[in-house]
Amino acid sequence: MFKITAYGVRPNEVSFFNDLNKYDYELNLVEELLTHDNIETAKGSDAVLLRANCVGDATNLTKLNEWGIKYVFTRTVGFNHIDLKKAAEFDMKVARVPAYSPYAVAELAMTLGMMQLRHTTQATNNTHNGKFVVEAGLFSKEVHSSTVGIVGTGKIGATEASLYKGMGAKVLGYDPYPSDYAAQFVEFVSLEELLTQSDLVSLHVPYFPGQNDQMVDEKFLAQMKADAVLVNTARGELVDHQAVLNALKANKLGSFATDVFPNEELFLGKTFDGELPDKVVNELNDFYPRVIMTAHVGSFTEPALEDMISVSYDNFHQVLETGHTDNDVDLK
Repeated sequence: MFKITAYGVRPNEVSFFNDLNKYDYELNLVEELLTHDNIETAKGSDAVLLRANCVGDATNLTKLNEWGIKYVFTRTVGFNHIDLKKAAEFDMKVARVPAYSPYAVAELAMTLGMMQLRHTTQATNNTHNGKFVVEAGLFSKEVHSSTVGIVGTGKIGATEASLYKGMGAKVLGYDPYPSDYAAQFVEFVSLEELLTQSDLVSLHVPYFPGQNDQMVDEKFLAQMKADAVLVNTARGELVDHQAVLNALKANKLGSFATDVFPNEELFLGKTFDGELPDKVVNELNDFYPRVIMTAHVGSFTEPALEDMISVSYDNFHQVLETGHTDNDVDLK
């Protein structure tokens, strides 16, 4: 029987892995993300299934290769956690899940944006602490008469755009490869025009290491309205967090909401009583409620999980039947 060791399987996900297992794979479900310390749990498997922030580096791939494991798949869209050069050297197969329910991340992005636009975090925090006062800082815009800018109009970005358009907002879009589908919901403009006009900017850009690191930098932020909301549910590496912090301190950015962080292995799955392990992120957190953070929960929904698992199982079935999948990652 084909044995898969899957990493980062949260307790509530176990039943989904079992119920969706239509190919009757033997499953070894590991709650922890793959690290150097727990790589031995893969021994005896035919394949591994990773998620974001699993360590698929040269060290771990070398051990997997020694044990005859040739299938290193991920149940995520991104695959930058896998050393593709080393995988190619070992003639491994790498496949991904190119899409899952776009509403999962889109709805979270919209929720975070609306919380900041309407200052509901501050308002609910006030009343939680017994303060039933309508402060001047709670005065807000209304989304239906605001302009929303979507940077990256793939499936997730276009879905968020459709939600905002349904609420009556003017929605601008920027994408180097504009699609007819997204054009139903956005007016495509230059990035500069989007930034200067938008009351809320939401990022949905894929991360390409070495190409668009910290694309949201001082120049990017300087083009935004001084009271604008910035939302990032894409990848933490896309944002220069020091530049965001500086903009907040100088009141050149209204607020910031993020579901993702650089060096997420320092944060995810951990609880902190004191300071966070990243100085800049810790300072940003001190700007609450102008800064709100969630712990990479964008895809943590039932439909998204079902898509991730089902497509992953289909990937394994297809590679065993044909030697390849429709979702192969190019290792060249």
